[in-house]
Amino acid sequence: MPNPNRGSCGYQSSEFEPEYDRPSKSQLKREMTALQKLGQELVEQARERVKRVPMPEDVREAILICQQIKDHEGRRRQMQYVGKKMRTLDEAEIALIQKTIDSWKGASKSETAAMHALERRRDKLLADDNALTELMAEHPQLDVQQLRTMIRNARKEQAENKPPKAYREIFQILKDLQKSKAAANADEADDADLDEEDDEFDDK
Repeated sequence: MPNPNRGSCGYQSSEFEPEYDRPSKSQLKREMTALQKLGQELVEQARERVKRVPMPEDVREAILICQQIKDHEGRRRQMQYVGKKMRTLDEAEIALIQKTIDSWKGASKSETAAMHALERRRDKLLADDNALTELMAEHPQLDVQQLRTMIRNARKEQAENKPPKAYREIFQILKDLQKSKAAANADEADDADLDEEDDEFDDK
């Protein structure tokens, strides 16, 4: 009579089976979606920005072409192609692109904060005459007479509910002053660096 247990070890084990460390289908789908989204973010950026992003030229070209397509269906197909090209990137390339996009977002936040600060200063100029004295102390090159006239006109615009022409011009003046100050600070920093380099050279 044949033994029913013959050839059986009495238990089952996967101990000796080869293990495959493969990503699951859901994980692959998440990664593909993330890359598609990254490609979409690049397509939505200005062309000059995209041209400066460190990436392979074939990927950049696919993105730039997509930006030019206005037809909805054509753009959708090109967007799929962008996603396909994004999947050819290695982890280091993807990380570099993501880092660049994150830096843009950080810059946008700081630019928005600076704009709000200028708007608050403009409102202070209209509400308080002493604010103009403070501004003159910070920017001696300021054309005070011109700004006084604009402040007067802006107050009149608000009182008579007219279009805010002078109001906007004041903002532009403040913006230009801020740029001039930033440029001057940058020049001072460069001069300081040169002085330090000269001192090091003299020491040697």
